[in-house]
Amino acid sequence: MRDSNDTTAWPLSVGAEEALEGRLRSRLEVLGIQQALNLAPTALDRRCVEAIHMVLTDEDGTPNFVHAGFAMTALPHKRIEANEWVRDGADIRLRIDSGKTHDGTMVGVPFGYVARLILLYLQTEAIKTRSREVELGRSMHSWLKAMGLNSGGKGYEAVREQSRRLSLCRLTFYRIGEGGEAVMNGGFVREAILPGRDKDGAQLSLWRETVVLDEVFYESLIRHPLPVRESAIRALSGRSMAIDLYIWLAYRLHHLAKPTRVPWPALYRQFGAGFALQRQFKAHAREALALALSAYPEAQVRVDDEAITLMPSPAPVPERARAPAASAMPKRLPHRR
Repeated sequence: MRDSNDTTAWPLSVGAEEALEGRLRSRLEVLGIQQALNLAPTALDRRCVEAIHMVLTDEDGTPNFVHAGFAMTALPHKRIEANEWVRDGADIRLRIDSGKTHDGTMVGVPFGYVARLILLYLQTEAIKTRSREVELGRSMHSWLKAMGLNSGGKGYEAVREQSRRLSLCRLTFYRIGEGGEAVMNGGFVREAILPGRDKDGAQLSLWRETVVLDEVFYESLIRHPLPVRESAIRALSGRSMAIDLYIWLAYRLHHLAKPTRVPWPALYRQFGAGFALQRQFKAHAREALALALSAYPEAQVRVDDEAITLMPSPAPVPERARAPAASAMPKRLPHRR
């Protein structure tokens, strides 16, 4: 491993490999943002440099919140044909069942970056206000725009489709190895995020003014909120796997007492849905991991051909910046009795 302080050992390029080796922050501090960007040879390298710069210059450190269960398993990255989605992660199993329209038509399982953003907004607002009722309208529009999502054209259609899928699906977290007991079982929201149409078929507005979270989901979220940094999510715009890996690292690293190796086959089982071969996943995951680490400068992680090694690291959101509800986040989801 190179000494990050030995500038004579540094290559001429800057970017993803430095992020994977834990040297990107040191290089940026020496070079400055403009020179670092000039030395970034690929779009991915530039994206990594921009991500770490965005987070390091974020003075506010605004926290967002996500249910801790999504640190161990997640939504699909792409559209799937099946009407159910089951994924295992650590000792948690996630099952999402597609909802139906009034005439019985399946709407499909929510997927991708847009669905994750909508969910993140709903969860963050619920934690911050300590209320199941979440304001949508202009607030959600402004937040999504700040996250890099255009609500016009294709962006509008993506938001509409994922909102519909999220509104109608059913969500269940199971605890594996304890008789398969459901930890949480319900929907995300009590009513559709999207409004209906008037008698002439015209869209009334993009969203309702408010939406009420499902009671079971809200109660579980309040017990298990995971704080993440808003600027990091913005830096990972459009990359759903990078967001999943960032959330996973945010959950794991600051609870570790010693270095922990996670073999690539284990990562493939947890994050590799949609990849037929482990080597295909590994190539994609290395890029996503480089971005995730760029957006989490405090993370101490080492990557080799056999595994990634997680080391005790500060949380991405300092204790002082967290909402009261997140200050006592558990290491694991406790058994629900």
